[in-house]
Amino acid sequence: MSDGHTAPGAEPGDGPLAGVRVVELAGIGPGPFAAMLLGDLGADVVRVDRPGGAGLGLPADRDVTNRNKRSVVLDLKTADGPGLFLDLAGRADIVLEGYRPGVAERLGVGPEECRARNRRLVYGRMTGWGQEGPLADRAGHDIGYLAVTGTLGMIGPASGPPSVPANLLGDYAGGSLYLVVGVLAALHHARATGHGQVVDAAIVDGASHLSTMLHAMLAAGAWQDRREANLLDGGCPYYAVYRTADGGYMAVGALEPRFYAEFAALLGLGESAPDREDTARWDELRALIAARFRTRTRAEWTAVFEGTDACTAPVLSLREAGSHPHLAARGTFTDHGGVPQPAPAPRFSVTPGTLRRPPALPGAHAAGIARDWELPRLGRPHEES
Repeated sequence: MSDGHTAPGAEPGDGPLAGVRVVELAGIGPGPFAAMLLGDLGADVVRVDRPGGAGLGLPADRDVTNRNKRSVVLDLKTADGPGLFLDLAGRADIVLEGYRPGVAERLGVGPEECRARNRRLVYGRMTGWGQEGPLADRAGHDIGYLAVTGTLGMIGPASGPPSVPANLLGDYAGGSLYLVVGVLAALHHARATGHGQVVDAAIVDGASHLSTMLHAMLAAGAWQDRREANLLDGGCPYYAVYRTADGGYMAVGALEPRFYAEFAALLGLGESAPDREDTARWDELRALIAARFRTRTRAEWTAVFEGTDACTAPVLSLREAGSHPHLAARGTFTDHGGVPQPAPAPRFSVTPGTLRRPPALPGAHAAGIARDWELPRLGRPHEES
């Protein structure tokens, strides 16, 4: 059990979570991302891979959600597999698991078995529907979780179907980040009381929680329960996206009057433009703004708004984002092992997160984990890296 000081396998300065031991049961989506985030912040993350692998089908050395981790291969369906896993759990601070409810218990590695070995253990469970409820045992994906929470229904044009926001809003914002907050809060409690607990992180709960402000606005009559009819959902013409002459896009977020005044002047709307407060003329104002943006390319408009408080920015692709001057100056993206990727976030003044390890190859670290965690050799023997 880690006491919060630097543990074997960790180095001083590895991040604010240096010395925290995490065991991750391999899966896909929000669980691996949560474990990566803990690893980015300095935790010693051991990923327990299954024989044959599990993941997104990417080459193992390119799956950067497995960076800052070490890996051991265990077959939990064999006679000795669960026991080897419980040995790890007995020396861990946090276990992360993303199976359907009941699967970990059937494998003999559920929270009761793990916490019988380690009463201070925090057992984090990542699912879409949660551990209980009518849909708890059903399969699902990000898009379905967002659908039932009302989140998906808020996104997209009023004249068409809702837009699919990749899987960032559900899996990672409503899932991974809530799991990380939960296990770190539970770890704080465990260190204060000596007792761990189970954290039930459900994407439907997290995605719903993210909409708290909008529910407040809805209750106050300041939000209409339909798409493209509100200040922040594309209904407002000065909080929207516009096409440029070359087929690019510019994003406008000039909400405050003084920022809007600067935006309108730089765009060249003219004094005859409709009053922005006249919602009855928003369609007219939107058409005028759209016509102005169609007169120049994205690069030209970017130059016009550069260095101003007009709150207008070019819409970049994933490949373009790393070259944006501001992101480049901050080092928001980095290259590690020849793989471009986002750098660790957030930032710390004393204990910054680092990229210490490339993506963990399945089973590559069994000997080192066994040594550092004072365990018998784990899983299959592989060359140590």
